[in-house]
Amino acid sequence: MPDPVPNSLPNSLPRTLRQVGARDRALVARSASLPASPADALLRTLSRSANKGRLWWTVAAALATRKGAPRRGALRGLAAVAGASVAANLIAKPLFPRRRPAAELVPEPRRLVKRPTSSSFPSGHAASAAAFVTSVAMEAPSLGLALAPAGAAVSYSRMHTGVHWPSDIGAGMLIGVAAALATRHWWPLHPDTPARTAHRAHAPVMRDGEDMLAVVNPGSGDAANDPTDQVRYAWPKATLLYPDPGSDIRTQLETEIRRADGRVRALGVAGGDGTVAAVASVAADYDLPLALIPAGTLNHFARDVGVRAMRDADAATEAGSAVGIDLGEVEVSGAGATSRRWFVNTASLGGYPEMVRLREKIQQRHPKWPAAVIALIRTLRRARPLRVQLEGKPMTLWMIFVGNGTYAPRGFGPSRRPALDTGLLDVRFLRADLPYSRARFVLAVLTNTLTTSHVYRQVDLPSLDVELLDGNRRLATDGEVGPLGRRFRFHSRPSALTIYRLPDR
Repeated sequence: MPDPVPNSLPNSLPRTLRQVGARDRALVARSASLPASPADALLRTLSRSANKGRLWWTVAAALATRKGAPRRGALRGLAAVAGASVAANLIAKPLFPRRRPAAELVPEPRRLVKRPTSSSFPSGHAASAAAFVTSVAMEAPSLGLALAPAGAAVSYSRMHTGVHWPSDIGAGMLIGVAAALATRHWWPLHPDTPARTAHRAHAPVMRDGEDMLAVVNPGSGDAANDPTDQVRYAWPKATLLYPDPGSDIRTQLETEIRRADGRVRALGVAGGDGTVAAVASVAADYDLPLALIPAGTLNHFARDVGVRAMRDADAATEAGSAVGIDLGEVEVSGAGATSRRWFVNTASLGGYPEMVRLREKIQQRHPKWPAAVIALIRTLRRARPLRVQLEGKPMTLWMIFVGNGTYAPRGFGPSRRPALDTGLLDVRFLRADLPYSRARFVLAVLTNTLTTSHVYRQVDLPSLDVELLDGNRRLATDGEVGPLGRRFRFHSRPSALTIYRLPDR
């Protein structure tokens, strides 16, 4: 029987690690003695399918088609697989070289045609499997439980096919679990619950959407899923309005409201955050309650409000249940004109507006997500700093982020709001007047130390005044490119919007 640990390993290895060899040999022998069965071919195929994480990329693609926890689990899982692969294959294997089990230890029909030649310790396949399954379970426990048998089968297949010792697999699984838990350092878990608001609001009961004017945007999210059927099911008596590409949604809505001469008692919207923001601005201006059906790609606003699907919107309008939430407002001055915009999520100056414009151009030839990645890379390479007066103080910045309400987490990647009635703006900016500011920013993101970084700042303010010193720039609000301006006055407007939502459970 060949020794699983080559003589080149240091003699100073702990005694407990040297004893693993006997247990490994016994377990491999027991596995090899199992009678032949159809499971042999299945495990061999499963083992090959997990090469380079292909199996988990496929599962992640399937999970990503479902919004909410499944999609977050898929993204967290891929991040954990990447970390586990680096730790197992690039760090642990060179540090702990170990000979793989001899091929003759297992029956020939079970053996892989192409045996790996890298160190046996630890198992990269087991690390990736444990990383992905654990990550999904952190976001969606039921899905993680459903994937656990697949992860266990992939891990066991490495011993069944004779390319790993059991201790390799155990160590790989520990690395995978650690990688999944480590993602919480940069991407904290949060309860999948609506944001809080203490402001109850009066809104009329809307039986079948009677006296409701609803905007339906078939171009939001997946172009193949037209939300018209959902709107018709929830509000069969509502008047539907489709965005005219040659006209502004606000103008269309205001024209229809005036034409109805007081008969519109509520507005509805089925679309993404950009469409929702436009309709919400009209609802706030005309003091009308808003009902929404999430039909976009990310639906950040609907998620924070607590409306996850059509049934939530239908139930809330039928019950006349609503809350008051804050809106962000910005006055844009420049080129001799002043305009005002509401925003439900975020506004920004700097590279983001340019990225949105470039993404829309690239999207004419490529799908939305690849277009967004290409646009982001190009924008970061071409970014130029902003010389501004920030609350009267001269500064040079790479970008300014303004959130409607206080966002979490406090570091990089603000993604949710614990509350919708803070009366504050979440202001974040990246300084460009310090040496190597972009490199220091990236380093702080990787080490999760942004809250103590000198190049990145986050403050909560009821208002913010920004004046550009180098001409006009475009503002982006809720992912849509806005007007050119030189001076931008941001304000939080407490309880400016009444929105239908079921009471907190």
